[in-house]
Order: sequence, then C-alpha cells, then structure tokens
Amino acid sequence: MDSFSTVIRTASHEQHVEAETSTFMSDLLGGRLGVDAYARYTEQLWFVYEALEGGAERLASDPVAGPFIQPELFRLPALEKDLAHLRGPEWRAGVSALPATRAYADRVRECARQWPGGYLAHHYTRYLGDLSGGQIIRDKAEKTWGFEKKGDGVRFYVFEEITNPAAFKRGYRELLDAVRADDLEKQRIVTECKKAFALNTAVFRALGEEFRLSA
Repeated sequence: MDSFSTVIRTASHEQHVEAETSTFMSDLLGGRLGVDAYARYTEQLWFVYEALEGGAERLASDPVAGPFIQPELFRLPALEKDLAHLRGPEWRAGVSALPATRAYADRVRECARQWPGGYLAHHYTRYLGDLSGGQIIRDKAEKTWGFEKKGDGVRFYVFEEITNPAAFKRGYRELLDAVRADDLEKQRIVTECKKAFALNTAVFRALGEEFRLSA
C-alpha cells in the first residue's frame, strides 16, 4: 500500500502540472512579461501567506497540523522585504488582492480556524512547492530582471534556515506518513490538496487576464 505522502503527491499531480504550465507562469518565466507582472504576483503571494502564517501559532499544539508548523518555513518576512524592494517602502498602501486571491486566502483562513487537516493540505501544497519549483522561479527572476542572487526581490524563494532542502522535504514526507488521521480524514486532506491547486491556478488565470500579451 502506498504511503500517505505518495498518495498526496500522485493525487494532485495533474493539478500541479496545470498550475506550473499556466499561461501567466509560462509568460513570466519565459521573460515575456515585465517586472510589474512579477511584482503583482508577489503581492498575491503575500495575501495567501498572511492567511497561512497568521493562523499558524494557534495550530502549533494541534496533534494533526502542529508537527508541520516549523518557523524556518515562514515566508512573510521575506515577502515583505521583496515587496519593499519591488514597490517601495510604502508598498502596503498599494497592494490589492485579486478576487481569486481573496477566495484562496479565505479558504486557507477557514481551514486554519476550523479544520487542521485542511490547513495541512494548504501547508503542503505551498511550502513543498516553494522548496521545489520555487527555485526555478528564483533563478529565472534573477536572470530576467537582474535581481541580486538570493537578494531583495527573490528572498521569498530563499530558505535561509534550511541548509539541505532535499533532507527537509524527506523529513516533511515522513511527518505526512505519520500524520494522526484515519483513512477517511486522509482522503479529505487529499481532496483539499486538489482544491488548493485549483485555487492557485485560478490566481494564475486572473493574473493572466490582467497581464495579457497582445496577440
């Protein structure tokens, strides 16, 4: 029988590919969009991580989600440095969430408040993605817009406190395999993972509408 981490990974594989190959992401990583599109994307991430990390402390002692609340993963301080670099010191006054982003952040917040297993689904899809595919985005952003390597503008993708991402991801998957949930709850978590990818893809779609390349 497959381990829970394998079940989660394979169940959400299709949505994962769909998110990665969205038109907006392809255009962004292909250097066809300006730095403004990258900054707007970074803004949207801030709203999602504010929802994800704002509810984290309350869940630290939860038997299901608690083991996953690891401060070395937190991204908000890095995102805020990036936004200050991209939008200037008054960035907070100018950021706005797209409706798709608001829906995504609301769902994360709802899970954080009411359903630790659902929160775990969002935690997994975000942070493990950042540690993996996020590194490709950082590399492209540095080359395309001339950000300093691992510096301001791409700090979101730099996990200062995780020296060995491969080992960290292994440990994270071991935690998933040991999660305190019965089979029905595990199935619900897998379904929420798929929902998380769909919410993320909706944000990409909305950004694609906003930054449409003229045909």
